[in-house]
Amino acid sequence: MNKNDRIEVAITDMSDQGEGIGKTREGGFTFFVKDAIVGDFVRAVVTKVMKNYGYAKMIEVITPSPYRVPARCPIARACGGCQFQEIDYAKQLQLKRETVIRKLRHIGHIAAFGDDTEEFSSEGKNPVYVAPTLGMDDPWRYRNKTQLPIGYDREKKLVAGFYAGRTHVIIAHEDCLLADAENASIARIVLSHMRRYNIPAYDENSRTGLVRHLLIRHGHTTGQWMVCIIINGRVKDLLHADELVAALKEQPGMASISVNINSKNTNVILGEETHLLFGTPYIEDTIGPLTFRIGPHSFFQVNPVQTEKLYGTALEYAGLTGNEVVWDLYCGIGTISLFLAQKAKQVYGVEIVPQAIENAKDNAILNNLTNTEFMVRSAEDIAPLLTKRPEAKPGVIVVDPPRKGCDEKLLSTMLALAPQRIVYVSCDPATLARDLAILLESGAYRLEKVQPVDMFPMAGHVETVCLLSNRKPDTKVRIDVDLEDYYRIKDSKKNQD
Repeated sequence: MNKNDRIEVAITDMSDQGEGIGKTREGGFTFFVKDAIVGDFVRAVVTKVMKNYGYAKMIEVITPSPYRVPARCPIARACGGCQFQEIDYAKQLQLKRETVIRKLRHIGHIAAFGDDTEEFSSEGKNPVYVAPTLGMDDPWRYRNKTQLPIGYDREKKLVAGFYAGRTHVIIAHEDCLLADAENASIARIVLSHMRRYNIPAYDENSRTGLVRHLLIRHGHTTGQWMVCIIINGRVKDLLHADELVAALKEQPGMASISVNINSKNTNVILGEETHLLFGTPYIEDTIGPLTFRIGPHSFFQVNPVQTEKLYGTALEYAGLTGNEVVWDLYCGIGTISLFLAQKAKQVYGVEIVPQAIENAKDNAILNNLTNTEFMVRSAEDIAPLLTKRPEAKPGVIVVDPPRKGCDEKLLSTMLALAPQRIVYVSCDPATLARDLAILLESGAYRLEKVQPVDMFPMAGHVETVCLLSNRKPDTKVRIDVDLEDYYRIKDSKKNQD
């Protein structure tokens, strides 16, 4: 196989990035085929060949998949955000469940199964049923946050839009069908102002120009809007900003308009410095009975409808009776913590980002929840606190780590603290499976429940909530050890090895 060869491939699976996976007729060589979906038989052109697999781009559907549906968005294939848009939604949910099962089996060596899989795998321990993916009644217009890059198209026309898959080439398109339709009118106001006063967009190559991104947030239940314009310069460089603010204020529900300064050569969208031009530095939104204040930097789930299902599942798995001490690690602005605090005796939230902890404290006050304590600290460093505060020993630990999963030290800490239950909320099935394997290898825990949740319809990502139960919940565990010395010795030995 060589680049630019024409091939025919039967697509039997999907990658996490939305590529169809299949083998060629001749030789059975595996290809990841862009724009193909499971069930298709396609003709494609080879774009890259590795030792054991290759990449290709579909040029023709010979036999369409029974799950193929027309894309609603005109740029669905070009944009990097909607890898699954041409797949029937019921099939999307099934694929995401299968992804979780596959990762648990192959990476975690866990005997995961669904309704149509073998209950016990020849390889794996801890048989566990993976529930059907929790989906949406209407999987469109669900996003409460949009980040639009501002730049120029090939004709040097000023545009806002979305990056093409795996590139920083902007495809002009202001109205994402996953976000609120009003986003488009807000983007047009900003672009119109830039054209009127010849305000240049930022150019990544030359690192010149001013406006980099437009960040828009929308309160799903409150109807409040936030607009944050990210610039490479000073606030005064945004000419006639008062006119822009006046135009944006015409949007019903506009509550916050700000400018964020980011002059670094980085792919990180927001800088550290934000200047408020109008309203409050936050908007408010609700999840269930709780209200949250959300700023430009706040981590807040982008799908509020599914977030309530996700956190509701985590709360159910925590099994709280009102007597438990709960530790919420990677707590962010306290969203899960406050859900847990409704039924827990005491909740401790830990997060390494100081601003997030300040937001969490404010949100606790806003919701009149006094049984919470939030602290700026690395999640893996909580154990030494308990040498001085034995009353804070957790009965339940909840973790919601970033895509890279839990730090190895944190997994060791959780095993040392031996809570009755561990609730693991994951945004990456691969790192989830890796971490579960470590926790289960100790023999102290059993994986009881696995629930996928579709937080991102039309995309390949899936969130998962897992419950691990202590096999011996009444075991007395010593916590009066200096775990910092333990980790220091352990790391030193690892370096020597």
